[in-house]
Amino acid sequence: MKTLYIECHMGAAGDMLMSALYELLEDKENFLSTMNGLGLPGVRLEAVQGASGGIAGTHMKVTVHGQEELEHDHDHPHHDHDHDHDHPHHDHDHDHEHPHHDHDHDHDHEHHHHHHATPGHIAEIIDGLDLPEEVKANARGVYDAIARAEAKAHGCPVGDVHYHEVGALDAVADVTGVCYAIYLLKPDRVVVSPVHVGSGTVKCAHGVMPVPAPATANLLAGVPVYGGEVMGELCTPTGAALLTHFAQSFGPMPAMTVDKVGRGAGTTVFAGRANCVRAILGEDAGGANGEICELVCNIDDMTPEALAFAAARLLELGALDVYTVPGTMKKGRSGHVLTVLCEVEKERELARAVLEQTTTNGLRVRRCAKYFLTPGAGTAETRWGTVRLKTAQGYGIRHVTAEYESAAELARANGLPIQTVLEDVQKHL
Repeated sequence: MKTLYIECHMGAAGDMLMSALYELLEDKENFLSTMNGLGLPGVRLEAVQGASGGIAGTHMKVTVHGQEELEHDHDHPHHDHDHDHDHPHHDHDHDHEHPHHDHDHDHDHEHHHHHHATPGHIAEIIDGLDLPEEVKANARGVYDAIARAEAKAHGCPVGDVHYHEVGALDAVADVTGVCYAIYLLKPDRVVVSPVHVGSGTVKCAHGVMPVPAPATANLLAGVPVYGGEVMGELCTPTGAALLTHFAQSFGPMPAMTVDKVGRGAGTTVFAGRANCVRAILGEDAGGANGEICELVCNIDDMTPEALAFAAARLLELGALDVYTVPGTMKKGRSGHVLTVLCEVEKERELARAVLEQTTTNGLRVRRCAKYFLTPGAGTAETRWGTVRLKTAQGYGIRHVTAEYESAAELARANGLPIQTVLEDVQKHL
């Protein structure tokens, strides 16, 4: 199985992730020419040789109208606009606490065309890029996650989020570059190490924030992280959003035969430490690519309606799937075997929910190895319009199906049976 392992011993930032993945690509020139032809105004990518702690790597230099935003670039003024309070992201003052070069920063140079942008505006920019739909869908998903994390951190609706740094054109290049590189690499699974987040505080437009900053902490909920003696923000919101979007699991490097190693070099120097993100591509033994938790109980004293309600609530609470199988219980009573599938991290939460939502007094828990295909997205053009697609691939297998609601919406709008739309979709796959 083709496995991508991302090592985050010094955190993660968008540009460093892109640099590490770039080193794994077969056709590096095609990647750069595609990224430089996206139509992002004034944006240009250049892969330059870098090194940190004696380890060579790539630094992806992203410039906007010829200017690169380095993390400690004091040669340019920091423009503190009156509406700085609208910046939910970390408008860093570059006080040598920030170790990465993540293009998310508040260098508000007029020639950079950095504007406050809503999630909808960023989605419009991404939709207009000349990239495969799967890449754009992943990029939108990353930005959606950032917006939700920021809204939660600042106590406002997602639609009210106005971000500066992640709305900047160089940050869009970082996010789409990582999404495009993973699209080209086509790993069957992505595994990420525990994430080093740094320690101390970071100065933001909202004041001094603890590390990890609130939005980053929200994005990394449920992910193994650690701090340490390194002072500063090692993992940025963009880095956290990219890692959690693509990772199927977090943990140590799996047993694998290594094919290539990519290194994305940061620009801050740490005594005795290599400031880099490593991406390792190889083949593992082809076993299961995940783990799942199975919660099971027998129920013989609930009405079908009450059991159906409980199943619906468990799905709402985060279960991956819920189903019942009819059975004969003790003393010949008719009943059901209830099975709830969930992520391992949600075992305790969902076990309590089963006890709360049903009449059972106990349940069985099984942790199972899981084989699964990596999900993706796409579109198909029918004679009546566009239908969104769900894709899944891995182990040399690829599945493509029409998204039900998208097909149903087109069928309703044109007065057609949904089967007619689905049949036309199949012709265009």
